[in-house]
Amino acid sequence: MDGLSRAELLDHELAEAMDKLVIVKSAIYTSGECDPREPPPRQDTAGRLHLMGHDPRLPQMPAKPTLFDFFNYRFGPAAHMLQSARLALKNGCSEKVILACLVHDCSAAGFIRADHGYWAAQLVAPYVDEEVAFAVRYHQVLRFYPDEAFGYKYPDSYVRLFGADYKPEPYLDRAHEYCRNHKWYETARLLTVNDLYSFDPNLQVELEEFTDIVGRNFRQPDEGLGFDDSPSAHMWRTINWPTRFL
Repeated sequence: MDGLSRAELLDHELAEAMDKLVIVKSAIYTSGECDPREPPPRQDTAGRLHLMGHDPRLPQMPAKPTLFDFFNYRFGPAAHMLQSARLALKNGCSEKVILACLVHDCSAAGFIRADHGYWAAQLVAPYVDEEVAFAVRYHQVLRFYPDEAFGYKYPDSYVRLFGADYKPEPYLDRAHEYCRNHKWYETARLLTVNDLYSFDPNLQVELEEFTDIVGRNFRQPDEGLGFDDSPSAHMWRTINWPTRFL
């Protein structure tokens, strides 16, 4: 079977699977685009089953998914995180900082953008050193606050993205003050220093470059991420099965 025939067969199989399933979006996927007080559009559900597992439109995850599987199958383009991790490695940072750079935007890449540092920290907290989770949580906060001692300036890109008059919300001011006086402030700040905002789209960094660092510093559950009953397992399952009905 040639490539075209194989593609046509896969399209046909996908269409058949879609005809048999009712796939709905959770409120979070439409929030901000429609009034949440209005009922969602009705679907013709006669003779069809509501999706309770893998979405056939997505590549299927292994039964016991690893962190790398989520990078390969669920996280959006990860060049930014990979290049940030390589920069931290090049700059001689600790493995904690390198790992924090590797996962710091995993929420924005595969789950949700708003307060992504907080979400990402919750995702990885059961599997990494507490210091790594702290850095991931507060990197979002520290991005808005310069620190000359570390050579960190307010990003020019933030002026373009948010306007010259943007001011962080009060909760970020409080979080910055707390982090600034914490024993792990340097770890979080080094993450922001190595958090590339002008990454090279032509530079290829392979995930496997960090196999050993991840192996030493990320506690991969035997059951697979999402199936180990950790405090964040449900979040990994949601990324795995984003359109499951319940």
